[in-house]
Amino acid sequence: MRRTVLISKHIYQEAVDQLIARVAGKDGLVCQLTDRIGPSLLDSAKGLRVVSNVAVGFDNIDVSAATQRGIIVTNTPGVLTDTTADLAFALILGAGRRLGEAERYLRAGRFNQWRINLLTGWDIWGATLGIFGLGRIGQAVARRGRGFNMRLLYYDPYRQSEEVERALGVEYASKREVLRQADFVTLHCALTPDTHHLIGPEELALMKPTAVLVNTSRGPVVDEAALADALQCGGIAAAGLDVFEHEPAVHPKLLTLENALIVPHIASASVATRTRMCCMAAENMIAGLQGQRPPNIVNPEVLD
Repeated sequence: MRRTVLISKHIYQEAVDQLIARVAGKDGLVCQLTDRIGPSLLDSAKGLRVVSNVAVGFDNIDVSAATQRGIIVTNTPGVLTDTTADLAFALILGAGRRLGEAERYLRAGRFNQWRINLLTGWDIWGATLGIFGLGRIGQAVARRGRGFNMRLLYYDPYRQSEEVERALGVEYASKREVLRQADFVTLHCALTPDTHHLIGPEELALMKPTAVLVNTSRGPVVDEAALADALQCGGIAAAGLDVFEHEPAVHPKLLTLENALIVPHIASASVATRTRMCCMAAENMIAGLQGQRPPNIVNPEVLD
């Protein structure tokens, strides 16, 4: 039997009503994290059987609403772990050593001589790295931190086993202690009601004035306005951000701050990884439409 699939290719500008109109009569939807898949859209696609997200996170999809309607939801985990961890560590290095600011300084023609205090930053080697969320990506970042002889602290609501902690060389600590002790804080948690504004004014106040915050998870995990204020007043030293609270919009103040290293959601953006993500999404879709269990199903209970 022939199946029809809508592949959403419009990133930000496509209105919800346009997507609703296009998905009508389709058996499957391959979507991106910028597509909001809620009850109204699901109700408009009476024959929809599979929603295949080209992302590891799926906070853009109302999974409960999909499950209630018997619709399979899939994602693309694992494949982007190391690519994302690479970018997270690049932001640690870049924000810590003020690389964005230094490049702008040079390109503006301001470099006229070497000075001993010119654009001095903060050492990564031997520093303390605080990791929020020790899943696949958090663990990959920890392994990179070991290569820089870093002390590794982590906080996660679900503590890892002693065996995993020992293998990674990480120490478990409370949220408060990670923030107090870390020279670099990197965020690798899913966006849930519990993690919305996980880092806000109180948390930023706990951090060292020399600390650096890095976020490659989801934008709303950080209170962006509070972060901008902390960066402006010297509450923390710098930030490296790949994601934003109201993406694609960025808080206007962040755009003016030299100590904010900001990039446009490119953590998984290597050619190999993005290609594999698309292939995985297609494989998930094909399996679901053929009545098989998709390799990366988010809501397996829908098959019960």
